[in-house]
Amino acid sequence: MARVVVDVMLKPEILDPQGQAVQRALPRLGFDAISDVRQGKRFELEVDGPVDDAALARIHDLAESFLANTVIEDFTVKVEEAADVAEAAK
Repeated sequence: MARVVVDVMLKPEILDPQGQAVQRALPRLGFDAISDVRQGKRFELEVDGPVDDAALARIHDLAESFLANTVIEDFTVKVEEAADVAEAAK
């Protein structure tokens, strides 16, 4: 079993009101050195079997057609190493 992670973020030119709200709250919480916050989504997909080029292509299609609104969002697809998956399960 492997884990594929799809990270979805608003495109840089799209206003991010949730990120701005977090950024405005940070100085009140003592975090003065953070100059920008962008909010996004992370999808962790547990895949049975090998994650070969064909599987990654299908997951890319899934992300493009279902997980992300590609008009306003960008996304990345990456495979997490087996050691990362085992560590995250602890």
